[in-house]
Amino acid sequence: MLSASEDPLLTVRRGDMVVEQIQRRGVRNPRVLAAMATVPRHAFVDESWVEFAYDDGPLPIGAGQTISQPYMVARATELADPQPGERALEIGSGCGYQLAVLSQLCARVYGVECLPDLALRAAQNLVRLGIRNAEIQSFDGSGGWLDHAPFDVIVVSAGAPRIPPMLIDQLTDGGRLVIPVGPRDAQQLVRVQRRGDSYVTVSDTPCRYVDLVGRYGFGRTPPMA
Repeated sequence: MLSASEDPLLTVRRGDMVVEQIQRRGVRNPRVLAAMATVPRHAFVDESWVEFAYDDGPLPIGAGQTISQPYMVARATELADPQPGERALEIGSGCGYQLAVLSQLCARVYGVECLPDLALRAAQNLVRLGIRNAEIQSFDGSGGWLDHAPFDVIVVSAGAPRIPPMLIDQLTDGGRLVIPVGPRDAQQLVRVQRRGDSYVTVSDTPCRYVDLVGRYGFGRTPPMA
């Protein structure tokens, strides 16, 4: 349930965002489009940024982090293909926007944000909107959240130099991981689907996310196998 009241103009702008920025760029999944039209992006930004909440781009949320561009949230969600009854994990939850979108599409969602202040803010945003099927904690999420694994869907909202092996190990059979992969200035959104003991990897749209930090993120030596 999303319980926040809003200016009717913001509702109109959110509808325009879905049509102009998302649907016209090729996102077709009707459940994803409905979730993007439902979740109030302006509720996740500072008051000074509310008038820009439905613009076509990321916005600062503090600590050098951003709320992702609406199209990228929608495209990552469409690639992950979350279904009713499934369980999803988001890594790099920031202020909670992507997690809120997933909460409209799955039975249970979990979020990890390495910055405690942002994790607290995300949790408060979710409570304020009446979202009860989401949980967020603060720790190094680059290796997933083993306590709640396996997951049907994992979405990483931060760019990684490589696909963290711990994440694909935490997928169910048939589960999907969506993650931006590559150097900081030339990432691609990648989908990995588990099929038994094998994995199918497909590269999608170019993108540029903030860095994934932690053991499996940027600036660290890859752990030995």
